Amino acid sequence: MSVETSLANPAVTTARIDGGLLRASLGLALIGLLLFGLGYSLLAMGLGRLLFPHVADGSLIRQDGRVVGSALVAQPFAADRYFQPRPSAAAYDPMALSASNQARSNPALIERIEAARSAAAEREGIAADQVPGDLFTQSGSGIDPDITPAAARIQIARVAAARGLSREAVAALLERHIEPAQWGLFGAPRVNVLELNLALDALDRHAAAQ
Repeated sequence: MSVETSLANPAVTTARIDGGLLRASLGLALIGLLLFGLGYSLLAMGLGRLLFPHVADGSLIRQDGRVVGSALVAQPFAADRYFQPRPSAAAYDPMALSASNQARSNPALIERIEAARSAAAEREGIAADQVPGDLFTQSGSGIDPDITPAAARIQIARVAAARGLSREAVAALLERHIEPAQWGLFGAPRVNVLELNLALDALDRHAAAQ
């Protein structure tokens, strides 16, 4: 097509410009999708598995060759022989992570908290005002695997009695499972309930074998 024709018909030139912009835009979008959507994800996943294989695998905990849980996910424990985790609004379901989303002024929330506090106090044989907050409040995720050392320590007497162990033995095991604040700066000391309960079972097996 001649210059004269293009000048005589501006729509042709506009169509060529619009077509070129469209191809450039589609090309840029495709490159961005492959580079940042796929390439970056694969790179990050590969580096994660290379540098932090345990975490990248879900921080799974294995016992006797089988997966018994994850260090990142709380599990319910009903028996008195086990330490109890935080209450969960998601029923400890990792596929339904949630909090209750109830306001502090909600009567249902107040009623649930008081009921959980009373149940914990009765279970541990202590006054309601001695129950640490993380034993009657739910975490934002619903599957927080950790409790505070204070919340673990008030459970020592019950666990020791249920297992026929001395309080000193259970307390010593608990102290070994207290994790400090991250890098000594972030968060607070904590106890992973699943790992502590598995260590208790191992202690029982060791005592039975002797």
